[in-house]
Amino acid sequence: MKVPEGWSKKTLEDIANVSSGGTPSRGKPEYWNGAIPWVTTAEIDFCEIFDTTEKITQDGLNNSSAKLFPIGTVLLAMYGQGKTRGKVAKLGIEATTNQACAAIVFKHNFCVDYYYQYLRSQYDNIRNLSNSGSQENLSGSIVKSIQVPAPPLPEQQKIAQILSTWDKAITTTEQLLANSQHQKKALMQQLLTGKKRLLDEDGVRFGERWNHSTIGKIGLVKSAGVDKKVVEGEVPVRLLNFTDVFNNSFIHSQDLNHWVTAPPSKIRDCDIRKGDVFFTPSSETREEAGIPAVAAEDISECCYSYHVVRYRINEPWDLNFKAYAFTTPQFRKQVNRLADGSGQRYVVSQDSFRSILISYPDIAEQKKIGGVLKIAENEVDLLQTKLEALKQEKKALMQQLLTGKRRVKLENCYA
Repeated sequence: MKVPEGWSKKTLEDIANVSSGGTPSRGKPEYWNGAIPWVTTAEIDFCEIFDTTEKITQDGLNNSSAKLFPIGTVLLAMYGQGKTRGKVAKLGIEATTNQACAAIVFKHNFCVDYYYQYLRSQYDNIRNLSNSGSQENLSGSIVKSIQVPAPPLPEQQKIAQILSTWDKAITTTEQLLANSQHQKKALMQQLLTGKKRLLDEDGVRFGERWNHSTIGKIGLVKSAGVDKKVVEGEVPVRLLNFTDVFNNSFIHSQDLNHWVTAPPSKIRDCDIRKGDVFFTPSSETREEAGIPAVAAEDISECCYSYHVVRYRINEPWDLNFKAYAFTTPQFRKQVNRLADGSGQRYVVSQDSFRSILISYPDIAEQKKIGGVLKIAENEVDLLQTKLEALKQEKKALMQQLLTGKRRVKLENCYA
């Protein structure tokens, strides 16, 4: 690790007291359900902790290796399932922890927020320090040996202040995104079930009864998939695959980047028209089966894989309405019930798809509903894009500021 002039290199043990917590006996009910917060690694997720799922009593604290750590303690997950190991969090309250958490209490003249940000930026590197055993855990000695830069305290504080401003912008955007997602979900539940009716072009509320039918009676469910392998003598063609459907509400030609080969007859058989609905009939989990997406345009020279089926409705439906009509809780419950999990994947057969019931209004009301929901989705997409941009910009800034590649100007408080 290189540091600029005026900085030094330290280990966490040099600048902080590093310890871990403990777990009171589960066999002692009097040790649990008290008032003292008790943190587990599942709650360490690059955040500030203000509450915990579990709490212990004073007796539990007194009769175990658990310790009460002060506000500002940085917690690092030494082991845990999946991506947990190596994550950090900061205590916004006094709390105890289990033994899987390393508690880092920084000494005087070392800025907690600077080192919290630095350890966040080193997530992948810290994970790579894990022991070589089967669980690949961190340990207290490994955490103590982590090398960190040590800028002068005023510089630490200024860097932390700058990055905190970015964190506030990210948090605000996350809250706006969550609100927009909630509003979109509420609109879908109301509009796609007929509980809320919109106004027509004349300002009169729609009142016609909705149509009720099975999927099979109003359209054609078809599979014409191809393998992902390349076969000599066949024609190169783009492939619409599982992820293209699963990750999108609308399918656009420009977003299809997978290529396979197929005979010309198969390509003709796989024609994709604007308004075709594609489903994921098989998946590794029941929740991922039957996810829909709609072709937003005619797509030529393209095949679809065995892991999607095409549904072409034989009566006029609004394009936007199609994108949401097959996502209601009522539709999802039917898919989940029909998904056969007897093999390695959950599969909804074509006959099962054809039997699913759907309720829908006439085309005029569909257009109104589809338009409102598309506006709501666009707002969600815009906020997601903004949030991702903020995170990427902050990540790039962290790499510059926390390592001294870019220095802050302390006299006028600008970076």
